[in-house]
Amino acid sequence: MKQFFYYFDVADYVIFGAMLLLSALTGLYFGCRGKLNKQREPESFKDYLTGNGNLKSFPVAMSLIASYISGVTMLGTPAEIYNFGAQYWLIVFAMCLSGFTVATVYLPVFTKLQVCSSYEYLELRFSKILRTIASFFFLLDEIMFLPLLIYVPSLAFNQVSGANIHLIGAVVCIVCVFYTILGGLKAVVYTDTWQTVVMFISVLVVVILGIISVGGMNVIIERAYAGNRLHSLNFSPNMYDRYTVFSVLIGGFTYWTSFNSVHQTMVQRYLSLPNDKQAKLSVGIFTVGVVFFISMCCFAGVLVFSTYYDCDPLTANRISNSDQLIPLFVVETAGHLRGVPGLFIAGVFGAALSSLSVVLNSTSVVLLEDVFKGVCHFDLTETRAKIISKCIVLILGVISVCLVFVVEHMGGVFEVASSLSAIVAGTMFGVFSLGMLIPWANTKGAVAGAIAGFIMSCIVSYGGQYASSAKLIVHPTLPISVDGCAETYGINVTAPPPIVYPDESAVFPLFRLSYLWITPIGVVTVLIVGVITSFLTGKTDIRFLDPELISPVCQWILPEEAYNHAGSAVKKIKHQRLFGGRSRVPASMDLN
Repeated sequence: MKQFFYYFDVADYVIFGAMLLLSALTGLYFGCRGKLNKQREPESFKDYLTGNGNLKSFPVAMSLIASYISGVTMLGTPAEIYNFGAQYWLIVFAMCLSGFTVATVYLPVFTKLQVCSSYEYLELRFSKILRTIASFFFLLDEIMFLPLLIYVPSLAFNQVSGANIHLIGAVVCIVCVFYTILGGLKAVVYTDTWQTVVMFISVLVVVILGIISVGGMNVIIERAYAGNRLHSLNFSPNMYDRYTVFSVLIGGFTYWTSFNSVHQTMVQRYLSLPNDKQAKLSVGIFTVGVVFFISMCCFAGVLVFSTYYDCDPLTANRISNSDQLIPLFVVETAGHLRGVPGLFIAGVFGAALSSLSVVLNSTSVVLLEDVFKGVCHFDLTETRAKIISKCIVLILGVISVCLVFVVEHMGGVFEVASSLSAIVAGTMFGVFSLGMLIPWANTKGAVAGAIAGFIMSCIVSYGGQYASSAKLIVHPTLPISVDGCAETYGINVTAPPPIVYPDESAVFPLFRLSYLWITPIGVVTVLIVGVITSFLTGKTDIRFLDPELISPVCQWILPEEAYNHAGSAVKKIKHQRLFGGRSRVPASMDLN
């Protein structure tokens, strides 16, 4: 039986190696330029960790794109379109609305307060214990997500080189840790910029070559319609369907907004810009870029189906899982053009490196600011803080490589990654929304809401994954064909028997929900429980609430007396930084 065999040649290895080398050199440049240039002031710890608010909008926007577009996106999105159709493509509309919401509702609060960690806001608005809970959720989410960022591109590289997945994962992680430790946030942002360009070029080249190979747009559309990949919109209110118009738009909007508005990896880059105007411009560029890139990935899924419309590679045993569809497609449509497969794999790894470096950098900030300084009250000098931050990045890199062994035995990479992130994203977004949009919310309400939202999200997410792994739930995939395998590939493949779907009526309803509803359920749970608990335990007296802690779209709710306390949150931040977070805040500056 014909298998998927293709190995890099010299041109491919040169392009891939150049990507790794350039990444390392970028970190080396930002790490050593202060020492080499005697006229430049030595880099401060704030400059190393946050860029000191002096970065430019375009590089930051490219970094924002890179942080969200990972190898999981580049390989998983086309596979979703191939298996379930183009309904998911509607998410680009949700992304546009999300970008507007972030820029007008949530971003102004952070740019006004200039917090080091986004979770510092929760201490200012509610209490230190909530900040600690949020930091723990963030760290849990990122540590669980890190190995996925390494595993997915390593799997793709394994298919085109035969290299051991764990070996290549370790090499790439070493490079990422190297430039993240040396150059800090500036190295991360500027490395992300050119890595994003490589990502765009690689996908665009592959799509163009694929269109030519298949025979043009008319052939692609004809085959996609015949295979039901471009089916009519599903307006069913059934929340069990994997993709409907409502689940994609509502779930997609909630997930994207939760990630882009309050997540530390995003807020840290927003605050690396000099002012609110530049931050909003960066969000705009980011939104346009992500919409274009996701659209290309979705179209790539349609393109892959039109290529293998009569010989499904998975059924023909040419690949072992759907995440290998794109690597197979690339090497079979562009493998004769030496260097193109290397360019695509470089793009996949560029996405992985950028996402990995952002997570490593942001996680070190949260551990340092929220745990060591906020919880443990360590009074650290700049030198010690910098050393600890670099050690954190190194340790997280080692943990990531070790956890790849676990991820290797997990299926459905796209859904697993989305579900894990959705749990924390929904919970935290709900808590931040409670603080910024509901002035009467108090600490007890926020804590109760966070716990309830997290538990509910876990039930839906992990319950659904358990039901899927136990074959209690089988999401219907669209029909595939193997009729052309013998003629096209010389493979005699027996058509698979019809799938017998289990009776799902006995499965707990929450376990049957589409993964896109995880985030909305988490957010709604936090808000409902948070509001009810706040009113039952004594709501916040909004006359003494700093308006800067409330989103501009809701400040009209506040009475005139509240504006007498404007700026008290910023004073509290300065006081905490001055005294290392150990001194008690004067009563006149207490916000609750």
